[in-house]
Amino acid sequence: MESGQAEQPFRWSAGTYGSRFLTAIRDDGTFTGIKCPKCGHVYVPLRRVCGPCFTEMTELVPVSNEGTLVTFSVVSFGFVDPSTGKHRAVPYGYAVIKLDGADSYLIHFIDETDPAKMKAGDRVRAVFEDEGERTGSMLDIKHFELV
Repeated sequence: MESGQAEQPFRWSAGTYGSRFLTAIRDDGTFTGIKCPKCGHVYVPLRRVCGPCFTEMTELVPVSNEGTLVTFSVVSFGFVDPSTGKHRAVPYGYAVIKLDGADSYLIHFIDETDPAKMKAGDRVRAVFEDEGERTGSMLDIKHFELV
């Protein structure tokens, strides 16, 4: 037996609804929500069951690419990004965003790194990778930017 590096290739599914969410981002550069038939809440990313109602959800609805900054953090500690295997440049912004038309929050990168230039309640917009460069992952959203 030889010692050395071994590779274990694998793939996994995001599930039926997760795949629809990621496909809309990849193919159209848009967000899709899912609406609870009982309470009317719209969730992004998609989930199969409404937590408060325990009701199965099937109605997909369009959600805006713009929203409101709920809170944010500027990260100054370097680490290896598990999505890329490379060191992530610091500082970078990380934000909690409530998209227009959704009742839940989406967490993603924001392109601003100066805390003095942003505050909760600011308007933000998604910036997507160029069409043809998108692969069907959350990284197809480059970041959010202040509007």
